[in-house]
Amino acid sequence: MLVLLPPSEGKTAPRRGGPVDVSSLSSPALGPWREKVLDALVAASVQPDALDVLGVGPGLADEVARNTTLRHAPAAPARQVYTGVLYAAAGLDDLTPTQRRRAAEQVRTVSALWGLVSPEDRIPAYRLSMGTDLPGIGPLASAWRSAVEAELATLAPDLVVDCRSATYLAAGRPPRGAAWVAVRVLREVDGRRSVVSHHAKHTRGVLTRHLLTRRGRSPHDAVSLARVAGELVGSELLAVELDDPPRTGARTLSLVVA
Repeated sequence: MLVLLPPSEGKTAPRRGGPVDVSSLSSPALGPWREKVLDALVAASVQPDALDVLGVGPGLADEVARNTTLRHAPAAPARQVYTGVLYAAAGLDDLTPTQRRRAAEQVRTVSALWGLVSPEDRIPAYRLSMGTDLPGIGPLASAWRSAVEAELATLAPDLVVDCRSATYLAAGRPPRGAAWVAVRVLREVDGRRSVVSHHAKHTRGVLTRHLLTRRGRSPHDAVSLARVAGELVGSELLAVELDDPPRTGARTLSLVVA
């Protein structure tokens, strides 16, 4: 099983520690692209139009300025740097040693800067979205796609639990041999259901934590994933529904919340 997550928009900048060592990150085959994107991001972040290029407002100017020091900024495990709603619910920094090893094997964050990130990879905080057209690189989703897909194939998962947003889905598909399941969150009010966004992040984080902390074998296909997710019905969820397999693309697992 492999769980794919989007990065959190907000990140906690490490206060101490050595800088990132790109060569030490997991999935070393992504190293050349990581170096190229890192150089391009640093260069773009010093330009007068950096905020426009990176698609952020004046309130994030300090985070863009921080991009210029990424080569030297303190780094920490990604489980400590990514701290948004999804990651708060997943609690990747609050696991037993056994669960932490499981997360290192079974969880990857799809990153605009690093391609794929393990929770144990030591990285600095950065500001960059996969939807960015980065000077010198181009649209990042397209730039990363072939490298990310090749790396996902080397990980050889039997099941991919895809919790990414649409922006990060564009960065690469799982290998054809894997069962690919996209996780959707629906809210039910007075018998009517609708797609939600903010609460979806929390619920995907809850599912991620459950997959890592429950006892028993990890799910290996869509049906066993739905069965495991169903263990949350009555506490976190109202219902779990698995769509029929489509002709192409991911099968959809719907998590229904109140």
